[in-house]
Amino acid sequence: MNKEWSELNKTMQTQINKKGTYKAGINTLFDLRNELMQTLISFKEELCREDFDAIPFISADGYHSKTIAYSIWHIFRIEDIVAHTVINEDEQVFFTGNYQSRINSPIITTGNELVKQQIADFSKQLNLEELYSYIFEVRESTEKIVQRLSYDELKRKIPEDRREYLKSLNVVSTDENAIWLIEYWCNKDIRGLIQMPFSRHWIMHIEACLRIRNKLYL
Repeated sequence: MNKEWSELNKTMQTQINKKGTYKAGINTLFDLRNELMQTLISFKEELCREDFDAIPFISADGYHSKTIAYSIWHIFRIEDIVAHTVINEDEQVFFTGNYQSRINSPIITTGNELVKQQIADFSKQLNLEELYSYIFEVRESTEKIVQRLSYDELKRKIPEDRREYLKSLNVVSTDENAIWLIEYWCNKDIRGLIQMPFSRHWIMHIEACLRIRNKLYL
């Protein structure tokens, strides 16, 4: 793991566990996310369209077995679902912004159900400009939600009815590679969700993207 990202993540986790350093921890979280977003922006500036669809580790076991385009989609569909449906109980950016049509995506899910060539084929269909518009909007909306959370709210459990509501939206596939996400999210408190989809999840997939990029260019 990138040492700087790892240290920021560790610091953030320590800080948000104590009331006195909670606000500093949220600032550290935003610093980490800013660093990671700069990496995603660098892809847009430096890579060609085909690079986003390349799948050089197609048979590997790990996050690097995807494409860069898929990874970006996956990070932010999960964040959008968790921030808005699970935590804030309002409508996802994906729907309010009509992003399925804008991005030209055949799916509205997290993409966990896709494998190998399906991932490559999916990636080629995406409008990258609109995908980047989506990720910027999701990031901003998530951070507004997180900024409003008090320290005491971090212990809040997800209401039982969220599970069924999530299922009704069809934003998580019923495929065995995806359906577990609903229980995973709904069994965490708000602190746990900040520590995974909003931070560590970004790190894991963006590091995988860097591995793909390096395979293509080094």
